[in-house]
This record gives sequence, structure tokens and C-alpha cells, in this order.
Amino acid sequence: MKEIFADLHVHIGRSEEGKPIKITAARSLNFANIAKECVERKGIQVVGIIDCASPYVIQDIKKFLQTGEAYEIPEGGIIYKNEVCILLGSEVETSEKGRDGHKGAAHNICFFPHLQDIEGFSQELSHHVKNITLSTQRSDLSGYELVDIVEKYHGILIPAHIFTPHKSYYGNCTDRLQDIFKEKYNKIFAVELGLSSDTELADEISELENKTFVTNSDAHSLPKIAREYNKMYVDHISFQEVVKALKNEEGRKIIANYGLDPKLGKYHRTYCDDCQTTIETTKPVQICPNCGSSNVTFGVFDRIELIKDKPTSQSPAHRPPYIYQIPLGFIPGLGSKTATKLLEHFGTEMTILHKLSEDDLEAVVGEKIAKTIIKAKEGNMHIHSGGGGVYGKIS
Repeated sequence: MKEIFADLHVHIGRSEEGKPIKITAARSLNFANIAKECVERKGIQVVGIIDCASPYVIQDIKKFLQTGEAYEIPEGGIIYKNEVCILLGSEVETSEKGRDGHKGAAHNICFFPHLQDIEGFSQELSHHVKNITLSTQRSDLSGYELVDIVEKYHGILIPAHIFTPHKSYYGNCTDRLQDIFKEKYNKIFAVELGLSSDTELADEISELENKTFVTNSDAHSLPKIAREYNKMYVDHISFQEVVKALKNEEGRKIIANYGLDPKLGKYHRTYCDDCQTTIETTKPVQICPNCGSSNVTFGVFDRIELIKDKPTSQSPAHRPPYIYQIPLGFIPGLGSKTATKLLEHFGTEMTILHKLSEDDLEAVVGEKIAKTIIKAKEGNMHIHSGGGGVYGKIS
């Protein structure tokens, strides 16, 4: 058994031939580049690529396997250079009945063990979306219906960034996940917290007590991979082992969630779209106290305050620690040249964030930046909350 790092939510921007996949993601994000980034710079052993249901990406995967540098394994997943396991995933937007009779939309990340499984899923999904070649298209399926289709192709479904205001179950659709999945709720054994929440906030909702929490990057560019990630205890890297870890089976488990302080997330607090102000009141408000406008984007913290059913956050005994992690790209004063210098000297970002002392860092980047990195690692920096699609800031 060994400890590994896993980021289960990474997008593809373009195919190898330049075909658009995720419109808002960087062109450099393709299947091969993600695999290389995880091995050469990030130090991630499992990566979930969640645009693999696009026929363009399926073509790229087949070509990638022909290079001889990668191969499928019976336990599920594609192994690249014997160092990283790629999980083949699809992000699907479901159509739900939202609050107050409004239509709701929620994102789900679905993973499949083998290429033939996601090919079959892609073919069936193409009957429920307008354009199967593009990522995260709105489907005519509900989450309740999607569970059965994913299971048909031997996959698993994880509700994505469950609290964000626009495309999530709690943020956009319901106060209780069980109202969506009904008698199939026991088939949902893990949920993704998203950048604007953490374990302490999520554990204020009792129906989540027996669900595993995952923290993932939702990366739309190569540098954003592993800004949030999970440390898992597994026997080896494969789809089957990851599923066992998510289910806490046979000694496999998640032993730590690494994530941003939720204040850094783009939707942590409510934001007034008229006066462009993040509203950091003690209690959630639906009217901006600054200008009186009701045109606000509700924050994750504020949504949880409204729907929580536990007076204080008390995590269950099985819950691993949530460790605040500030990636290199968020640390003030640390530009791309300095980050590259660190990576060239020490290898991967995981090594820099987890294994180095202040003296190690100072020898390469000097005292000032070394102290800043250590402060960020220890959580000793002031954070201005994010909201309305704007990240929080560190000072």
C-alpha cells in the first residue's frame, strides 16, 4: 500500500488537431500535455480528465496509446510512463427542477474504467446533448436518470463543485441531494466540494456525513492542475483502486484533502452585480447593503448558511483532514520565472509544497520569497474573500 496524489477534475481545451473541446479552457490543454504536466511538473499520480467523451478526444486517446508510452490496464485507467494513471471521465450538465419552480442545472463528473466503456457512454450521451464533441453540454437528463446510464457502462458519478451558484445541485437546484437522487442516493458515495468550500462548511449538512469529500482543481489551464487535490492510500494506481479509496473499502481511503482556503474561491461570498462589491456580512443577504440592489450572485458560504441543518460543524470520525494549500501561482510576488526556477531545481510542485524547508527554498529564490512561500504553506497570510466569479486575493 502507498500514498498517492490525485486530481480528478482536469479539462481539455483543444484536441491534438485544434478542435475545440472546452471553449473556456486553454488551447495547450490536450490529452498528451496533461499527462506530461502531471509527470514532469506536478507530481500527480492519478489525474481525471473529464472531457474524454468527445469523439475528438477519443481519437486522440487512441493515437496516444499507439505511441507505446501509455497503455490500458485491466483494473481500469491508462498508465503513462509508469508514473501516472489517467482516468477517463466526462462532465455532464443535467437538467433539474430548481428552487421555486425555476429550471436548474448541475454538473456531474463521471469516470469509466476503459476506453470501450467511455466510447459506449459517448454514443448514448450523444442522443441527449446537441453537440457531443464539446465539453459539458447541457443534457436533457436529470441526475436521477444519469446515474443509471453511467452504471450501465461500469462507471461512477460524482456531483461536481456541489455549492457553486450557477451549475451545481445545492447552488442552483436543491437544498437536499437526496431529493434529486431519491432511492439511488446510496449510489453517490463521493461529492466534490469545489474551490469556494471546505470540509468544515460541507459538514454542516447532515446528509453528507457518509459521503467522501474530494477536492479537485477543475483546471482550465496546465498551471492550474493540482491547485486542489487529494492524498489517497491505495495498493497501486488504477480506476479500481481509486473507487475503493472513494468508498473506503479494503483499507483504501482518502487520507487528506488539499484545497484552497475557501475565501480564495471565485464564489465564496455573495456578490452584487450592480455595484460590483463582495458582500461579507455576518448573515447571508439577498439585497445588497451598499446599493440596495437584488441583482446578486449568491455565495457558497451564504448558501450553506441558509440550508445547513447542523448547529455547528462536527465532522464524522472517518473524515480526513482538510489542509489549506496555496499553489505557487497564488502566492504574491512569485511570478512564472521564479516558479520555473523552483521547478527546475526541485522537480515537481508537490515536492516544493510538501517536502522543502525554508532553508531549501532560500538557497534557490532568496530569503524574502522563501518566507512568503512558508507563510502561504502555513496559512499565515490575510485573504480577501472572492465572489461573483472573481478569485479572492492574498496580502
